Amino acid sequence: MNRNLIKLAVPVGVVGIILLLVVPIPAGLLDVLIILNIMLGLVTLLTTMFVKKPLDFSVFPSLLLVATLFRLGLNVASTRLVLGEGYAGQVIEAFGHVAVGGSIIIGAVIFMILVVIQFVVVTKGAERVAEVGARFTLDAMPGKQMAIDADLNAGLITDAEAKDRRAEVSAEADFYGAMDGASKFVKGDAIAGLIIIIINLVGGIAIGMLQRGLELGEAVNTYALLTIGDGLVTQIPALLMAVSTGMIVTRSNAETDIGSTASAQLTQSRNALTIAGAAAVLMGLIPGMPVLPFLIVGMALMLIAQRIKAGEVTKQASIAATTAAERSAPKTDTTEDLIEQMRVHALEIMLSPDLVDLVSGASDDLLARVRGLRRKIAMDLGVVVPPVRTRDSVDLPPATYVIRIAGVEYGRGLAPAGKVLALGDALDTLPGQVTIEPVFGLAGKWVPSEMRHSAEMTGATVIDRVSVVVTHLSSIITTNAARLLTREDVRVLTDGVKQVNPSAVDDLIPGLLSLAEVQRVLQGLLVEQIPINDLPRIYEALSLRAKASNDAEGLVEAARQALGPALTAQYLDGTLLRVIMIDPTLEQSMLEGLRPSDQGTQILMDPARLENVLASVRTSVARVEASGQTAVLVCAPALRPAIRRLISTQTGGLPVLSYQEVTSANVTIETVGVVRGAETISA
Repeated sequence: MNRNLIKLAVPVGVVGIILLLVVPIPAGLLDVLIILNIMLGLVTLLTTMFVKKPLDFSVFPSLLLVATLFRLGLNVASTRLVLGEGYAGQVIEAFGHVAVGGSIIIGAVIFMILVVIQFVVVTKGAERVAEVGARFTLDAMPGKQMAIDADLNAGLITDAEAKDRRAEVSAEADFYGAMDGASKFVKGDAIAGLIIIIINLVGGIAIGMLQRGLELGEAVNTYALLTIGDGLVTQIPALLMAVSTGMIVTRSNAETDIGSTASAQLTQSRNALTIAGAAAVLMGLIPGMPVLPFLIVGMALMLIAQRIKAGEVTKQASIAATTAAERSAPKTDTTEDLIEQMRVHALEIMLSPDLVDLVSGASDDLLARVRGLRRKIAMDLGVVVPPVRTRDSVDLPPATYVIRIAGVEYGRGLAPAGKVLALGDALDTLPGQVTIEPVFGLAGKWVPSEMRHSAEMTGATVIDRVSVVVTHLSSIITTNAARLLTREDVRVLTDGVKQVNPSAVDDLIPGLLSLAEVQRVLQGLLVEQIPINDLPRIYEALSLRAKASNDAEGLVEAARQALGPALTAQYLDGTLLRVIMIDPTLEQSMLEGLRPSDQGTQILMDPARLENVLASVRTSVARVEASGQTAVLVCAPALRPAIRRLISTQTGGLPVLSYQEVTSANVTIETVGVVRGAETISA
């Protein structure tokens, strides 16, 4: 019941505001509504101060419209009472007599000052900030969306988190767009207040003289004070709402409210407080200046500075004590410790000493992001990535990190402190260090963190340091997943399959294949980045194939054929699969030249003709990519392993599927190219 009443509160309130415009109300009820209007403005202003980010008060644009309409309704109701009865309640009378001392001139001056403050200063500034904020937010949306997609692809966030962040970006754009329009209400409210008081003043004097027979001075004294009181009781809450508008559009996302943030940042410099305190004391010594107020303020600033100094000394002493305790801790050299120190870790991230803040435990902690990456790779590839060891190295250049697998360096990059990576084509106007993004080879620039918004305004995609490192790590892990799959990992995975599908394991291991042979097959799949999370289906296919032959290449192809629909699905455009075929004559000659070897089947072919075939493949791939499409190369099952090895280093990883893998899925095939011995002809 209470919840239903809350839902009806705003609609009923709006209807009540409409009634204010047409239905007369008694002076007592007007007093209550005026007080409610003032308190609404005050509560709104205080709320804008305590929210941590503007979206926490997303209802503000609509609330601003309702509050503006409420004040205009009160203007109409009070005008009706002032002009009709010469009395509009105790609140307006108190503002007309007590607040301005009963002086028409003082009241008029105070009212005009309030109008100038609201209209010229607060409202004008808030309108401009809202307009610029809306434009900047809309311009930065594509970059923010790309950053979210990059974090999702790198496994730094889940699908649900990505959905929430996209919704937040969209809501932020909607909010600033709404604030751009809502600020016009504040401006119109200020203009309306000025016009209404002029109308009330002229109308009141005319009614007093023409209808009530008052003298000019008496009419001015009576109606001018009431009109000014009416103007003050509406302009004060209007000013509060204008300040609230300026406060909400100038807030940036923060972890604390504005009071905590302001106090922390204003007291971060002890020297600034000390100099300001000394300046206050010196100003108090100027002849004619009041000494005591300046002295009180100056001493207070110096006292705060001394307290900050004492806190810094205590913090430094604590850090020094902790460091000394760590250095004085006994260093053990037991056999177990030595074995641990000499052990080669499967995955390592080496950081230069100035990058240790990446693992400081902050909100963007590298270790937490790595844990999320391990989860994503486990879900995508079916491989349990070993724990990633992170340690610093004084041998590395500043701002450098190195990713190693089994003690061997596989990747290196930069992540300078206090900077973010901007990727785009219009970065010449931004200061920073030019670099090449290590995963996709994109041109970028490390710009200062405080210029992140400026970089986004150029259309660049801005990535934080941790995301750069984790994206690089994700690429290296995915590329080298086969190397990371150990025999112990295969045993653990096999035990998991046995719990849900024991027959698939019992038929295969150890009767038909050993654990080492199964490991080799799974590594063969991972080399081509084929997920192995459907292990029961893979094991069933291996059981059938192993009864005829335990050749590793044949076992891999059998597993691939069992996963055919899943392999094809990742290259589909809806239900359409674009393929590059091999000319039948060329394919037949390849089959005739097929020979076994220790590294798998190989195709024997004249070098000149082989170069023509590779050139034909490259031309086909370039033509497809130029049209903004993707395609796969299809061939006979017997040729697929040999052709993949042949072109893998020539075409940037063009997928190679067999006829059985393609036809096993319910897809529509479109031929976009034909590979020939001398040229490529588009289909």
